[in-house]
Amino acid sequence: MPPHSCLQNYVNTYKSKSYAAVFLKCSFVNFRVVICRTFSHLCLDLTMNLLPKSSKEFSSAEYWEAFFKKRGTSAFEWYGTYVDHCAVLHKYIKPTDKVLVVGCGNSELSEQMYDVGYQEMVNIDISEVVINQMKERNATRRPKMAFIKMDMMQTEFADAQFQVVLDKGTLDAIMTDESNGTLNNVDKMFAEIGRVLQVGGRFVCISLAQDHILKKAVSYFSQEGWMVRVHKVAESEERAAERQFFMPVFVFVFTKFKKMPGVALKILEVCVDEQDKPLRLESAELLIGAVKERQQYALLRNHLNKKSSTGENVSLMLCDKASGKPRYTLYVVDQPSVKTSRQNHFAIFIVPQGRETEWMFGTDEGRKQLGKSAEFKRLLVAMLHRDQHYESMEAIQSELSGKVLELAPPGLPQKQQVPVLSVGGDIGVRTVQYCGSSEMSGKYVVEDIRGKDDSYFRHLIFLSNVNVVQSEVKLLYSVSQTASQKKKRKDKKKRQPYSEADKSSSTKPGQGIDKSYLCCDHHRTMIAGLALLNKKDSLVDNPFSLLVVGLGGGSLPLFVHDYFLKSSVDAVEIDPSMLDVATKWFGFSQDERMKVHLADGLDYISALVDSGNRSYDVIMFDVDSKDSKLGISCPPPAFVEKTLLQKVRNLLTTQGLFILNLVCRDSALKGTVMAVIKEMFPLIYLQKIEGEVNEILFCRLNADDTSGVNELQKAGRVLENALKKPGTHWDATYSLAEALKKVTIA
Repeated sequence: MPPHSCLQNYVNTYKSKSYAAVFLKCSFVNFRVVICRTFSHLCLDLTMNLLPKSSKEFSSAEYWEAFFKKRGTSAFEWYGTYVDHCAVLHKYIKPTDKVLVVGCGNSELSEQMYDVGYQEMVNIDISEVVINQMKERNATRRPKMAFIKMDMMQTEFADAQFQVVLDKGTLDAIMTDESNGTLNNVDKMFAEIGRVLQVGGRFVCISLAQDHILKKAVSYFSQEGWMVRVHKVAESEERAAERQFFMPVFVFVFTKFKKMPGVALKILEVCVDEQDKPLRLESAELLIGAVKERQQYALLRNHLNKKSSTGENVSLMLCDKASGKPRYTLYVVDQPSVKTSRQNHFAIFIVPQGRETEWMFGTDEGRKQLGKSAEFKRLLVAMLHRDQHYESMEAIQSELSGKVLELAPPGLPQKQQVPVLSVGGDIGVRTVQYCGSSEMSGKYVVEDIRGKDDSYFRHLIFLSNVNVVQSEVKLLYSVSQTASQKKKRKDKKKRQPYSEADKSSSTKPGQGIDKSYLCCDHHRTMIAGLALLNKKDSLVDNPFSLLVVGLGGGSLPLFVHDYFLKSSVDAVEIDPSMLDVATKWFGFSQDERMKVHLADGLDYISALVDSGNRSYDVIMFDVDSKDSKLGISCPPPAFVEKTLLQKVRNLLTTQGLFILNLVCRDSALKGTVMAVIKEMFPLIYLQKIEGEVNEILFCRLNADDTSGVNELQKAGRVLENALKKPGTHWDATYSLAEALKKVTIA
């Protein structure tokens, strides 16, 4: 029976969601898909003159009598034919089984099963018209097949008479809503199926698995102690197109077990594909989620096969089937303005390991720029995940080839080869040195990666936000050393996280770090801002005090300590784990001029103000918010409230400087924050970090001390020359004057 109402409910469901998380298992990986924009234009062609006025009519005998009179003897195969389902049906139905087909309609499914050897087929339907049609159609060719007018909610069969009950679309037609009357009818149907089935018998249900149907069926039979297994029907795109919609069809196999009092046995499985063993899941919720994710993936794939994803941020996460850990993330980047030729329809870009945090690869804007530069109609950007082993670029291509073509744009020529692009032509280098967990920051990793120009870097990554480098330093090991280490590990299948027992396999904690190199552009700009300090003599040769809130890997306060030899630095860090990481892995250390205070920055500042015993020439805020749901990720909102900023004013010396790293994506919230800062500080210089959301604010207490851009650049050059003392290493890529080149007055 054709449950058209199910399809319209699907459309309404996806129109009401701003995103969907999709999970799909395939031959070697699981797939998760995140759709960051609604497909509001998604439509299904349901224009049929046989549709009822109300979905409730699907469960009435009168509707189906009229339907089959109008339809005639032409078979109605909304959910596919025997050919579509035989691979699954043969697994669970033996030729000798006695099979009850409920709601048979005029489908040819049972006829075709009969023809290949299934002789014990009993078909029932509430429509007398269709039963008479089917009797007449099969009287001569299939004499042993029975067709009986009967209501499946109240059959006349004896208990345990059948080994199999087969349903194609009937449950979907009955359960059109979740009203009490409908649920009562479904319960009657399920109870009757349970009564007529033998122990060990199977209820094989072919369904679209609409949300409320899925939950009801899985919940009912799992609570009854039946084994629940779900197959997604493997169907060609051509067959789906014939059905006029692209929702996948599922086969549920509910196996009746003898109910044991006091024993809550639940066996819940989903079949990844027909070759592999079923995947056992721990709960009904996980099984329901797995089905829903496959439905959403089918919608996405169909959408991408028909039109461009421009304006939508679409990403797919592929996970290793054995471990369930992420292995690839794919981003779909469409460029409709690109003129299409046979050569530039479609390409895949593989981002080397460790490079995924770079702006070009790790942001939507960067990937769009990458797509424009590549000049392909659709570019699929593939990220490689940590804790995964990749043999070579060729192995990655082989692994991804089947799934990449599923996401090809419309109009891709047949047998078209898909170009594979990358940076440098290899998969890059990533070595996880340490995995840890903090009560405040969650799980994190310290890893070494190869960056541009064969330079090596150490990153601190919070796994709650894997595309953001929390802290970064440049390493001094040579390429040959790392290549040698890599060769030693070649015989290992996977790189293991750093452990205390394996220190020999990596550089020693805190060793081999270039402390002169500031990796983060916002750190470079914050240091350049020190040129604004009103010192009569060289800042390098005069003492000044600095308070830094937010330690991270410690590179910012450490640079001040090492290059301004008369400075005194207080760093405040709320998370003790970060001090440990900075010390062991990022070359940070304390002495009489560098002190770390483990405290909440808000409390520490308040206590200093209350004591009245301390003031600073410079105060820097470089502290991230732990709440990713806020529109501001740096600093936390409490650090830019009026009461706290007033305390910052009180801690600054007369000619002091407050430097703030501001990361705010909410324009309204940003306006509010800027208004409060301007109220507290009459003079604010602003420097936007190119390619980033970060904006660095240099806040002064004295509005009369206004310097033009040229003067600021001159001050930057003077400071830089003072820092470049003989015998002191200076990174040639770092120019204080350039860092202040685009400063404006806010």
